[in-house]
Amino acid sequence: MVANIRSGSSPGGALYYNKEKVDKDEAEVLLWQKMLEPYDKCGRLDIDVCMESFMPYLEANRRTTNTVFHASLNPSPEDRLTDEQLRKIACEYMERMGYGEQPYIVFKHKDISREHLHIVSLRVDEQGRKLPHDFEARRSMEILRDLECKYGLQPSVKGQELTDREGLRKVNYPEGNVKQRISSVVRSCLRNYKCSSYGEFRTLLERFNISVEERTGTIDGRNYAGIIYGALTDDGYGIGTPFKSSKIGKDVGYKALQRYYENSKIKLKKEGTLDQLRQTVKDAMSPNNTRDEFRQLLKAENIDAIFRINPVGRIYGVTFIDHNKGIVANGSVLGKEFSANVFNELYPAPKEVRQVAERQAEQKHEEQNHAANPISGIVDTVLDLADTRAYEEQQRLIQRRKKRRSHK
Repeated sequence: MVANIRSGSSPGGALYYNKEKVDKDEAEVLLWQKMLEPYDKCGRLDIDVCMESFMPYLEANRRTTNTVFHASLNPSPEDRLTDEQLRKIACEYMERMGYGEQPYIVFKHKDISREHLHIVSLRVDEQGRKLPHDFEARRSMEILRDLECKYGLQPSVKGQELTDREGLRKVNYPEGNVKQRISSVVRSCLRNYKCSSYGEFRTLLERFNISVEERTGTIDGRNYAGIIYGALTDDGYGIGTPFKSSKIGKDVGYKALQRYYENSKIKLKKEGTLDQLRQTVKDAMSPNNTRDEFRQLLKAENIDAIFRINPVGRIYGVTFIDHNKGIVANGSVLGKEFSANVFNELYPAPKEVRQVAERQAEQKHEEQNHAANPISGIVDTVLDLADTRAYEEQQRLIQRRKKRRSHK
Protein backbone atom coordinates (compact mmCIF):
# COMPACT_ATOMS: atom_id res chain seq x y z
CA MET A 1 0.00 0.00 0.00
CA VAL A 2 1.24 3.46 -0.90
CA ALA A 3 0.18 6.78 0.67
CA ASN A 4 0.33 10.22 -0.92
CA ILE A 5 0.00 13.03 1.62
CA ARG A 6 -0.75 16.59 0.62
CA SER A 7 -1.54 19.85 2.35
CA GLY A 8 -3.39 23.00 1.32
CA SER A 9 -4.75 26.27 2.58
CA SER A 10 -8.44 25.34 2.39
CA PRO A 11 -10.29 21.99 2.41
CA GLY A 12 -12.69 23.30 -0.23
CA GLY A 13 -10.53 22.19 -3.17
CA ALA A 14 -10.12 18.62 -1.92
CA LEU A 15 -13.83 18.37 -1.05
CA TYR A 16 -15.00 19.65 -4.44
CA TYR A 17 -12.64 17.25 -6.20
CA ASN A 18 -14.12 14.28 -4.33
CA LYS A 19 -17.68 15.57 -4.79
CA GLU A 20 -17.22 15.61 -8.57
CA LYS A 21 -16.16 11.96 -8.39
CA VAL A 22 -19.16 11.10 -6.20
CA ASP A 23 -21.58 12.91 -8.53
CA LYS A 24 -20.24 10.84 -11.45
CA ASP A 25 -20.61 7.65 -9.45
CA GLU A 26 -16.85 7.20 -9.57
CA ALA A 27 -16.54 7.47 -5.79
CA GLU A 28 -18.57 7.08 -2.62
CA VAL A 29 -18.37 8.18 0.99
CA LEU A 30 -17.26 5.34 3.26
CA LEU A 31 -17.35 7.11 6.62
CA TRP A 32 -17.04 10.42 8.42
CA GLN A 33 -15.98 11.29 11.94
CA LYS A 34 -16.83 14.29 14.15
CA MET A 35 -18.73 15.80 11.23
CA LEU A 36 -22.33 16.65 10.45
CA GLU A 37 -24.32 14.38 8.14
CA PRO A 38 -22.62 15.22 4.79
CA TYR A 39 -25.71 14.61 2.64
CA ASP A 40 -28.59 16.97 1.85
CA LYS A 41 -32.26 15.98 1.80
CA CYS A 42 -31.92 14.64 -1.74
CA GLY A 43 -29.05 12.35 -0.77
CA ARG A 44 -26.38 14.44 -2.49
CA LEU A 45 -23.03 15.28 -0.97
CA ASP A 46 -23.24 18.79 0.51
CA ILE A 47 -19.88 20.61 0.56
CA ASP A 48 -21.28 23.51 2.60
CA VAL A 49 -22.21 21.12 5.41
CA CYS A 50 -18.75 19.55 5.31
CA MET A 51 -17.16 22.98 5.51
CA GLU A 52 -19.45 23.84 8.43
CA SER A 53 -17.95 20.91 10.33
CA PHE A 54 -14.43 22.21 9.66
CA MET A 55 -15.10 25.90 10.33
CA PRO A 56 -14.67 25.93 14.18
CA TYR A 57 -11.15 24.52 13.73
CA LEU A 58 -10.30 26.92 10.90
CA GLU A 59 -11.61 29.95 12.80
CA ALA A 60 -9.55 28.98 15.85
CA ASN A 61 -6.43 28.63 13.71
CA ARG A 62 -3.63 30.82 14.99
CA ARG A 63 -1.00 31.08 12.29
CA THR A 64 -0.95 27.80 10.30
CA THR A 65 -1.02 28.43 6.54
CA ASN A 66 -1.52 24.91 5.22
CA THR A 67 -4.44 23.71 7.33
CA VAL A 68 -5.53 20.76 5.17
CA PHE A 69 -4.50 17.12 5.56
CA HIS A 70 -5.43 15.27 2.34
CA ALA A 71 -4.15 11.70 1.98
CA SER A 72 -4.78 8.95 -0.53
CA LEU A 73 -4.19 5.31 0.44
CA ASN A 74 -3.50 3.08 -2.54
CA PRO A 75 -3.56 -0.71 -2.11
CA SER A 76 -1.97 -2.95 -4.73
CA PRO A 77 -4.23 -3.85 -7.70
CA GLU A 78 -3.96 -7.45 -6.50
CA ASP A 79 -5.55 -6.65 -3.12
CA ARG A 80 -9.29 -7.20 -2.85
CA LEU A 81 -10.71 -5.47 0.21
CA THR A 82 -14.28 -5.12 1.47
CA ASP A 83 -15.70 -1.73 2.42
CA GLU A 84 -15.55 -2.73 6.08
CA GLN A 85 -11.85 -3.55 5.80
CA LEU A 86 -11.21 -0.23 4.05
CA ARG A 87 -13.01 1.61 6.85
CA LYS A 88 -10.90 -0.11 9.49
CA ILE A 89 -7.70 0.64 7.59
CA ALA A 90 -8.64 4.32 7.21
CA CYS A 91 -9.53 4.70 10.90
CA GLU A 92 -6.40 2.94 12.14
CA TYR A 93 -4.22 4.95 9.77
CA MET A 94 -5.68 8.28 10.95
CA GLU A 95 -5.44 7.24 14.61
CA ARG A 96 -1.77 6.30 14.36
CA MET A 97 -0.94 9.39 12.29
CA GLY A 98 -2.25 11.56 15.14
CA TYR A 99 -5.54 12.59 13.50
CA GLY A 100 -7.81 10.21 15.41
CA GLU A 101 -9.60 13.05 17.23
CA GLN A 102 -9.91 15.25 14.17
CA PRO A 103 -12.96 15.67 11.94
CA TYR A 104 -12.42 13.77 8.69
CA ILE A 105 -14.28 12.19 5.80
CA VAL A 106 -13.20 9.11 3.82
CA PHE A 107 -14.00 8.53 0.13
CA LYS A 108 -13.52 5.32 -1.84
CA HIS A 109 -12.55 5.96 -5.46
CA LYS A 110 -13.49 3.32 -8.01
CA ASP A 111 -12.88 5.16 -11.30
CA ILE A 112 -9.85 2.97 -12.07
CA SER A 113 -9.24 -0.75 -11.63
CA ARG A 114 -7.34 -0.14 -8.38
CA GLU A 115 -9.80 1.02 -5.71
CA HIS A 116 -8.23 3.52 -3.32
CA LEU A 117 -9.12 5.91 -0.51
CA HIS A 118 -9.06 9.68 -0.16
CA ILE A 119 -9.15 11.16 3.33
CA VAL A 120 -9.78 14.88 3.94
CA SER A 121 -9.07 16.34 7.37
CA LEU A 122 -7.39 19.30 9.12
CA ARG A 123 -3.92 19.87 10.53
CA VAL A 124 -5.13 22.16 13.35
CA ASP A 125 -7.02 21.10 16.49
CA GLU A 126 -10.02 22.72 18.22
CA GLN A 127 -7.73 25.30 19.88
CA GLY A 128 -6.22 26.23 16.53
CA ARG A 129 -2.88 24.60 17.31
CA LYS A 130 -1.03 22.78 14.55
CA LEU A 131 -0.78 19.05 15.04
CA PRO A 132 2.74 17.57 15.12
CA HIS A 133 3.90 16.46 11.69
CA ASP A 134 7.57 15.60 12.24
CA PHE A 135 8.81 12.75 10.03
CA GLU A 136 5.29 12.46 8.59
CA ALA A 137 6.30 10.51 5.48
CA ARG A 138 8.45 8.07 7.45
CA ARG A 139 5.73 7.45 10.06
CA SER A 140 3.20 6.94 7.28
CA MET A 141 5.36 4.28 5.62
CA GLU A 142 5.88 2.44 8.91
CA ILE A 143 2.14 2.44 9.60
CA LEU A 144 1.37 1.12 6.11
CA ARG A 145 3.90 -1.71 6.50
CA ASP A 146 2.11 -2.75 9.73
CA LEU A 147 -1.29 -2.57 8.02
CA GLU A 148 -0.04 -4.70 5.15
CA CYS A 149 0.98 -7.42 7.60
CA LYS A 150 -2.22 -7.13 9.62
CA TYR A 151 -4.57 -7.38 6.62
CA GLY A 152 -2.42 -9.64 4.43
CA LEU A 153 -1.86 -7.01 1.73
CA GLN A 154 0.71 -7.02 -1.02
CA PRO A 155 3.87 -5.27 0.24
CA SER A 156 4.89 -2.12 -1.59
CA VAL A 157 8.43 -1.56 -2.77
CA LYS A 158 10.52 1.56 -2.21
CA GLY A 159 9.91 3.86 -5.17
CA GLN A 160 6.54 2.27 -5.96
CA GLU A 161 4.79 5.59 -5.36
CA LEU A 162 6.13 6.63 -8.76
CA THR A 163 5.30 3.41 -10.58
CA ASP A 164 5.21 -0.29 -9.93
CA ARG A 165 6.49 -1.33 -13.35
CA GLU A 166 9.52 -3.58 -13.36
CA GLY A 167 12.83 -1.83 -13.95
CA LEU A 168 11.50 1.66 -13.24
CA ARG A 169 13.30 3.03 -10.22
CA LYS A 170 14.99 6.40 -9.85
CA VAL A 171 18.70 6.28 -10.66
CA ASN A 172 20.77 6.92 -7.54
CA TYR A 173 24.27 7.93 -8.63
CA PRO A 174 26.04 7.18 -5.30
CA GLU A 175 24.87 3.56 -5.52
CA GLY A 176 27.11 3.06 -8.56
CA ASN A 177 26.60 0.90 -11.65
CA VAL A 178 25.06 3.99 -13.26
CA LYS A 179 25.27 2.93 -16.90
CA GLN A 180 23.43 -0.33 -16.26
CA ARG A 181 20.76 1.40 -14.17
CA ILE A 182 20.19 4.04 -16.85
CA SER A 183 20.03 1.33 -19.51
CA SER A 184 17.39 -0.57 -17.53
CA VAL A 185 15.19 2.48 -16.93
CA VAL A 186 15.41 3.79 -20.50
CA ARG A 187 14.44 0.42 -21.99
CA SER A 188 11.62 0.01 -19.47
CA CYS A 189 10.28 3.48 -20.36
CA LEU A 190 10.34 2.59 -24.05
CA ARG A 191 8.37 -0.59 -23.32
CA ASN A 192 5.82 0.83 -20.90
CA TYR A 193 5.21 4.45 -21.99
CA LYS A 194 4.12 6.22 -25.15
CA CYS A 195 5.88 9.53 -25.92
CA SER A 196 5.25 11.25 -29.24
CA SER A 197 8.18 13.67 -29.07
CA TYR A 198 11.72 14.11 -27.78
CA GLY A 199 10.51 16.72 -25.28
CA GLU A 200 7.98 14.33 -23.74
CA PHE A 201 10.56 11.53 -23.55
CA ARG A 202 13.05 13.87 -21.88
CA THR A 203 10.43 14.93 -19.31
CA LEU A 204 9.65 11.29 -18.56
CA LEU A 205 13.29 10.30 -18.05
CA GLU A 206 13.90 13.29 -15.78
CA ARG A 207 11.36 11.79 -13.36
CA PHE A 208 13.80 8.91 -12.98
CA ASN A 209 16.90 11.12 -12.57
CA ILE A 210 18.07 10.57 -16.16
CA SER A 211 19.04 13.23 -18.71
CA VAL A 212 18.78 12.70 -22.46
CA GLU A 213 20.12 15.04 -25.13
CA GLU A 214 19.91 14.97 -28.91
CA ARG A 215 23.12 15.91 -30.75
CA THR A 216 22.79 16.76 -34.44
CA GLY A 217 24.99 18.64 -36.87
CA THR A 218 27.48 18.40 -39.75
CA ILE A 219 31.14 17.40 -39.75
CA ASP A 220 33.20 17.59 -42.94
CA GLY A 221 30.03 17.81 -44.99
CA ARG A 222 28.49 14.74 -43.39
CA ASN A 223 25.36 14.90 -41.20
CA TYR A 224 25.36 13.17 -37.84
CA ALA A 225 22.70 12.50 -35.17
CA GLY A 226 23.18 10.91 -31.78
CA ILE A 227 21.85 10.62 -28.24
CA ILE A 228 23.66 11.35 -24.97
CA TYR A 229 22.42 9.91 -21.66
CA GLY A 230 23.45 10.93 -18.14
CA ALA A 231 22.50 10.85 -14.47
CA LEU A 232 20.73 13.63 -12.52
CA THR A 233 20.47 14.45 -8.85
CA ASP A 234 17.04 14.70 -7.21
CA ASP A 235 17.32 18.48 -7.73
CA GLY A 236 17.74 18.01 -11.48
CA TYR A 237 21.46 18.76 -11.73
CA GLY A 238 23.75 16.64 -13.88
CA ILE A 239 26.16 14.38 -12.04
CA GLY A 240 28.91 12.16 -13.36
CA THR A 241 30.03 11.83 -16.98
CA PRO A 242 27.34 11.52 -19.71
CA PHE A 243 27.82 8.81 -22.33
CA LYS A 244 26.72 8.04 -25.88
CA SER A 245 23.73 5.79 -26.56
CA SER A 246 26.09 3.43 -28.43
CA LYS A 247 27.49 2.45 -25.03
CA ILE A 248 24.07 0.87 -24.33
CA GLY A 249 22.81 -0.29 -27.72
CA LYS A 250 21.17 0.71 -31.00
CA ASP A 251 17.70 0.14 -29.50
CA VAL A 252 18.08 3.37 -27.45
CA GLY A 253 19.84 5.38 -30.17
CA TYR A 254 18.66 8.27 -32.31
CA LYS A 255 17.03 6.27 -35.14
CA ALA A 256 15.32 3.90 -32.69
CA LEU A 257 13.85 6.85 -30.78
CA GLN A 258 12.52 8.44 -33.99
CA ARG A 259 10.66 5.20 -34.77
CA TYR A 260 9.43 5.05 -31.17
CA TYR A 261 8.00 8.59 -31.37
CA GLU A 262 6.17 7.82 -34.62
CA ASN A 263 4.71 4.57 -33.26
CA SER A 264 3.60 6.38 -30.11
CA LYS A 265 1.83 9.05 -32.19
CA ILE A 266 -0.13 6.37 -33.99
CA LYS A 267 -1.16 4.67 -30.74
CA LEU A 268 -2.14 7.92 -29.03
CA LYS A 269 -4.30 8.97 -31.99
CA LYS A 270 -6.50 5.89 -31.63
CA GLU A 271 -10.02 6.82 -30.59
CA GLY A 272 -10.53 6.88 -26.82
CA THR A 273 -6.87 6.46 -25.88
CA LEU A 274 -6.59 9.88 -24.21
CA ASP A 275 -10.19 10.19 -22.99
CA GLN A 276 -9.62 9.06 -19.40
CA LEU A 277 -6.52 11.23 -18.97
CA ARG A 278 -8.40 14.24 -20.35
CA GLN A 279 -11.30 13.64 -17.97
CA THR A 280 -9.09 13.15 -14.90
CA VAL A 281 -7.15 16.34 -15.62
CA LYS A 282 -10.37 18.23 -16.30
CA ASP A 283 -11.86 17.03 -13.00
CA ALA A 284 -8.87 18.42 -11.10
CA MET A 285 -8.93 21.81 -12.91
CA SER A 286 -10.76 23.91 -10.35
CA PRO A 287 -10.24 27.64 -9.68
CA ASN A 288 -10.62 26.76 -5.99
CA ASN A 289 -7.22 25.00 -6.13
CA THR A 290 -3.67 26.30 -6.30
CA ARG A 291 -1.04 24.97 -8.69
CA ASP A 292 0.31 22.67 -6.00
CA GLU A 293 -3.14 21.40 -5.04
CA PHE A 294 -3.92 20.67 -8.69
CA ARG A 295 -0.71 18.65 -9.01
CA GLN A 296 -1.41 16.85 -5.74
CA LEU A 297 -4.91 15.83 -6.82
CA LEU A 298 -3.51 14.30 -10.00
CA LYS A 299 -0.68 12.67 -8.06
CA ALA A 300 -3.30 10.80 -6.05
CA GLU A 301 -4.44 9.29 -9.36
CA ASN A 302 -0.83 8.32 -10.20
CA ILE A 303 -0.54 11.13 -12.73
CA ASP A 304 2.31 13.65 -12.71
CA ALA A 305 1.71 17.20 -13.91
CA ILE A 306 4.94 19.01 -14.81
CA PHE A 307 4.69 22.76 -15.35
CA ARG A 308 7.45 24.65 -17.17
CA ILE A 309 7.64 28.09 -15.59
CA ASN A 310 9.65 31.16 -16.62
CA PRO A 311 11.49 33.44 -14.12
CA VAL A 312 8.42 35.66 -13.74
CA GLY A 313 6.30 32.68 -12.69
CA ARG A 314 4.34 32.32 -15.94
CA ILE A 315 3.46 28.80 -17.11
CA TYR A 316 4.69 28.33 -20.68
CA GLY A 317 4.36 24.54 -20.95
CA VAL A 318 2.74 21.55 -19.24
CA THR A 319 3.25 17.78 -19.56
CA PHE A 320 1.15 15.00 -18.04
CA ILE A 321 2.51 11.54 -17.23
CA ASP A 322 -0.17 8.91 -16.62
CA HIS A 323 1.65 6.05 -14.91
CA ASN A 324 -1.49 3.89 -14.96
CA LYS A 325 -1.92 3.98 -18.73
CA GLY A 326 1.71 4.61 -19.67
CA ILE A 327 0.93 7.89 -21.46
CA VAL A 328 3.12 11.00 -21.64
CA ALA A 329 1.37 13.94 -23.30
CA ASN A 330 1.88 17.67 -23.50
CA GLY A 331 -1.19 19.76 -22.78
CA SER A 332 -1.43 20.69 -26.47
CA VAL A 333 -1.77 16.98 -27.34
CA LEU A 334 -4.81 16.66 -25.06
CA GLY A 335 -6.49 19.71 -26.58
CA LYS A 336 -6.70 23.51 -26.56
CA GLU A 337 -8.50 23.49 -23.22
CA PHE A 338 -5.34 22.02 -21.65
CA SER A 339 -2.83 24.46 -23.14
CA ALA A 340 -0.23 26.35 -21.11
CA ASN A 341 -2.17 29.63 -21.51
CA VAL A 342 -5.28 28.05 -19.98
CA PHE A 343 -3.34 26.83 -16.95
CA ASN A 344 -1.54 30.14 -16.58
CA GLU A 345 -4.89 31.95 -16.40
CA LEU A 346 -6.33 29.31 -14.06
CA TYR A 347 -3.30 29.24 -11.76
CA PRO A 348 -1.45 32.56 -12.13
CA ALA A 349 1.72 33.06 -10.15
CA PRO A 350 1.20 34.79 -6.77
CA LYS A 351 1.42 38.57 -7.05
CA GLU A 352 4.39 38.72 -4.70
CA VAL A 353 6.36 36.26 -6.85
CA ARG A 354 5.63 38.25 -10.01
CA GLN A 355 6.64 41.55 -8.38
CA VAL A 356 9.94 40.18 -7.07
CA ALA A 357 10.77 38.57 -10.43
CA GLU A 358 9.87 41.75 -12.34
CA ARG A 359 12.02 43.90 -10.03
CA GLN A 360 14.97 41.55 -10.51
CA ALA A 361 14.46 41.59 -14.28
CA GLU A 362 14.29 45.42 -14.33
CA GLN A 363 17.42 45.71 -12.20
CA LYS A 364 19.32 43.33 -14.46
CA HIS A 365 18.09 45.24 -17.52
CA GLU A 366 19.28 48.56 -16.07
CA GLU A 367 22.69 47.10 -15.26
CA GLN A 368 23.03 45.77 -18.80
CA ASN A 369 21.94 49.11 -20.27
CA HIS A 370 24.46 50.99 -18.19
CA ALA A 371 27.24 48.63 -19.21
CA ALA A 372 26.28 48.95 -22.88
CA ASN A 373 25.62 52.73 -22.87
CA PRO A 374 28.00 54.25 -25.47
CA ILE A 375 28.08 57.66 -23.82
CA SER A 376 28.87 56.34 -20.35
CA GLY A 377 31.45 54.05 -21.95
CA ILE A 378 33.19 57.01 -23.65
CA VAL A 379 33.18 59.03 -20.42
CA ASP A 380 34.65 56.13 -18.48
CA THR A 381 37.35 55.68 -21.13
CA VAL A 382 38.26 59.40 -21.13
CA LEU A 383 38.53 59.44 -17.35
CA ASP A 384 40.68 56.33 -17.39
CA LEU A 385 43.03 57.93 -19.95
CA ALA A 386 43.22 61.14 -17.94
CA ASP A 387 44.10 59.25 -14.79
CA THR A 388 46.75 57.26 -16.64
CA ARG A 389 48.39 60.37 -18.16
CA ALA A 390 48.41 62.19 -14.83
CA TYR A 391 50.08 59.20 -13.21
CA GLU A 392 52.72 58.97 -15.99
CA GLU A 393 53.46 62.72 -15.75
CA GLN A 394 53.86 62.41 -12.00
CA GLN A 395 56.34 59.54 -12.43
CA ARG A 396 58.41 61.60 -14.95
CA LEU A 397 58.64 64.50 -12.52
CA ILE A 398 59.86 62.19 -9.76
CA GLN A 399 62.56 60.74 -12.04
CA ARG A 400 63.79 64.27 -13.04
CA ARG A 401 64.13 65.29 -9.40
CA LYS A 402 66.14 62.17 -8.61
CA LYS A 403 68.52 62.89 -11.52
CA ARG A 404 69.05 66.50 -10.40
CA ARG A 405 69.89 65.36 -6.87
CA SER A 406 72.36 62.80 -8.15
CA HIS A 407 74.18 65.45 -10.30
CA LYS A 408 74.58 67.72 -7.30
